[in-house]
Amino acid sequence: MCRRDTEKMVSEKLTVVQMLPDLIGGGVERGTLEFGRYLAEHGHRSIVISGGGRLVDQLERENSLHITWDVGSKTWRCLRYILPLRQFLLREQVDVLHLRSRMPAWIGYMAWRSLPREKRPALVTTFHGFYSVNCYSAIMTKGERVIAVSESIRKHISERYKVSRPVRLIFRGVDDTFFAPEKVSPERIAALRSEWDIQEKPIIMLPGRLTRLKGQDVFLKSLLHLQDQPYQAILVGDVNENPGFVSELKTIVRENHLEDKVRLVGHCADMPTALMLADLVLSTSSREPESFGRTTVEAMAMGKAVIATAHGGSLETVVSGENGWLVNPSDPLDLARGIREALSDHNRLKAYGIAGQQRVRERFTATSMCEQTLSVYKELLASKRGGVCKLPKT
Repeated sequence: MCRRDTEKMVSEKLTVVQMLPDLIGGGVERGTLEFGRYLAEHGHRSIVISGGGRLVDQLERENSLHITWDVGSKTWRCLRYILPLRQFLLREQVDVLHLRSRMPAWIGYMAWRSLPREKRPALVTTFHGFYSVNCYSAIMTKGERVIAVSESIRKHISERYKVSRPVRLIFRGVDDTFFAPEKVSPERIAALRSEWDIQEKPIIMLPGRLTRLKGQDVFLKSLLHLQDQPYQAILVGDVNENPGFVSELKTIVRENHLEDKVRLVGHCADMPTALMLADLVLSTSSREPESFGRTTVEAMAMGKAVIATAHGGSLETVVSGENGWLVNPSDPLDLARGIREALSDHNRLKAYGIAGQQRVRERFTATSMCEQTLSVYKELLASKRGGVCKLPKT
């Protein structure tokens, strides 16, 4: 098959299925939505299979089809989806099956393997985290193409798993048309400030899921070393998702008399506006490094200086002394040092914010992420359907 025939074939409308546990919130979920929107905008058919969640409405508004299957539940009951998925892949003539999490990946892989080779869609897996190294996690290396969301993850795969083919590095990206300071009106900022009852003080913000992995407890303990520092601390995240840990955080606040300093404001559907309120944005993941650190990059896109823990993907997004500060993981005292230094110089905060925004626009946009992912699809489909012919030598 000649080059022009292959290019014509892979430029036709694709049917792409993405699978993940749910669409409640988080970087994997938002990346799935962004790529679904990109596919739909470029004439492809986007289908997402998940257990559902608050982001489904947005996904469907952006012209993706959602199928609600509980494919993220880590029980034997998940196996009942293998046969329906096999039938679905055949019926809908799916071109690409993209697996984004371990339990859905097992279901997807077994359905895919059960198909005749000539009827199998292209199989892509994205390694989104520093998963425990075991047979269960190894499913994420079974794609015909494996994508890593950061160099740290690519290194983790190469060191811990036997993967014969190259692992593709595609950084996660943020939508810099949505996370754009000029798109946020003063009225939106004032309304959210009023809703959260924020005082006119330097605002330190920690966005993300309220879980021990994200280190909100480390942040609160760092505040004990900043008792002479004026600030307002804002923790953004769903307080109903992990009630046990939230109760622990509230205990730290109460026992250390931080009620006037700390706000747990819950889930926020308008993160660009939330980030515009902040003077400084933190990522305090400690027990496990961030695979990429999407919330940090979102803050950078909004022109905010950041502090992140010095491991994992944060080492690839935050340049200490240029757009933020890196601090030791699980170290409240070093985090307090970083916060104090950051808040001591408003001009440096502003300069770091400008540098961070430029870094995002050059390296970490959703458009770049989507373009590279689609390129991987097309390359894989071309190789599966006959490859590119070599012209005869003249």
